Amino acid sequence: MAENVGSMRVALVSESFLPQVNGVTNTVRHVVDRLVETGHDCLVVAPGCGPDDYRGVPVERVRSAGLPRYRSFALGLPDRRVAAALADFRPDVVHLASPVAVGALGLRAARRLGVPTVAVYQTDVAGFARQYGVPAGGLLDAWVGYLHRRADRTLVPSDASWRQLERLGVGDLHLWRRGVDLDLFGPGHRDETLHSTWTRGALEGDRVVVGYVGRLASEKSVRRLVEVSRVPGVELVVVGDGPERDWLERHLPRATFTGMLGGTDLARAFASLDLFVHPGENETFCQTVQEAQASGVAVVAAGKGGPVDLVEDGRTGLLYDVEDPRSLRRAVATVVGDPLLRRTLARAGREAVQGRTWDALVDRLVDEHYLPLAGLPTATRQPRAA
Repeated sequence: MAENVGSMRVALVSESFLPQVNGVTNTVRHVVDRLVETGHDCLVVAPGCGPDDYRGVPVERVRSAGLPRYRSFALGLPDRRVAAALADFRPDVVHLASPVAVGALGLRAARRLGVPTVAVYQTDVAGFARQYGVPAGGLLDAWVGYLHRRADRTLVPSDASWRQLERLGVGDLHLWRRGVDLDLFGPGHRDETLHSTWTRGALEGDRVVVGYVGRLASEKSVRRLVEVSRVPGVELVVVGDGPERDWLERHLPRATFTGMLGGTDLARAFASLDLFVHPGENETFCQTVQEAQASGVAVVAAGKGGPVDLVEDGRTGLLYDVEDPRSLRRAVATVVGDPLLRRTLARAGREAVQGRTWDALVDRLVDEHYLPLAGLPTATRQPRAA
């Protein structure tokens, strides 16, 4: 058990939470896990239907509506329960997870209560809107900038995100990346039987399993997986679900679609790939890149946004040029055709993520951000036994 640095009351106001599974949800879940483990009291406020308890932590559900072309995504609506829940809980600090709608309500309530706020930037909302044909990118950027300027402190996951918010006039920016579950993701989960199933029994080396893991949505540029599938020797595996799945299944009749996976099933799928590809250009971080690297799998990702901080091009993976329409296919073909390169990239990627644990990241969140903003002393954290 980790040493307690002094109990805090932390309210996490999130734009999404379980049963929705995405980067925001997973980050909030890991933060709550560690806070509970280290003796802090938590409250989660989130939109949509779902469990009202997570690991003994109450989850206050607020009104929501599904997006027109993405009904499974719950967008928070104005709801007095946000302010009431925070007033009843009396937090020392309010953590705003990717604030847009519910986060705006949480920010206003926290300011009225005189409670400090930490806003965590995770979603390029304007980029998201553009992918869905919503002509409001400028307005959304202005709104996101406004919210983060009013928060006491903003944490960003990458250098690209830092520059993006800096252009919007946001100050007091701090880099806070994401952890990776090294106890879950690792090469030891590789399943050669599963791999053989995906290659349809082809001889080793004749077919290369290339996979995508994540939400099947327009903002992830998943239609570009069609380009990947056309590289000679590739067997494509698609892990996840979302509004683009029907389109992808029609245009990728040979690909394997696993649906949503979690836990050890997800770890096994990651580790059984030969190459992981993420074509998305609007990622503020791209957690699945880290999970692939932890799994001992070579990576190809966009040379823009969050992946630039995670992939050292040519050493821990390859970055494709988003301005060159042929670059993605060329990068994939390079790795598919060179087994030694795949092994070299995989080994270096695995080494790069060692030490990026969620425990360490959340401990930093408490020590460097929560406690100072709340005006509470930072206790000396005792090292844990090996």
